[in-house]
Amino acid sequence: MSDEIWKRDEIESPCTKVCVIHPEARLCTGCLRSIDEITQWARLSPETRRAVMAELPGRRAQIAQRRGGRAARLKRELG
Repeated sequence: MSDEIWKRDEIESPCTKVCVIHPEARLCTGCLRSIDEITQWARLSPETRRAVMAELPGRRAQIAQRRGGRAARLKRELG
């Protein structure tokens, strides 16, 4: 049987199976997509998927910053 039957022209998912949503950035820490992008992925056009894929590397900085630990949490809670 030929492998051609399994080939698809659409962009693969960037999912890394590390599905944890960053509490402040609201992005998955594994694939860097938003919840909306994740849930709509199968319905997005190939062009839209390419656009999202192109944005993903730039999103890493949004979740790479340290949140500050206990001191920052207390500061946020106390306002």
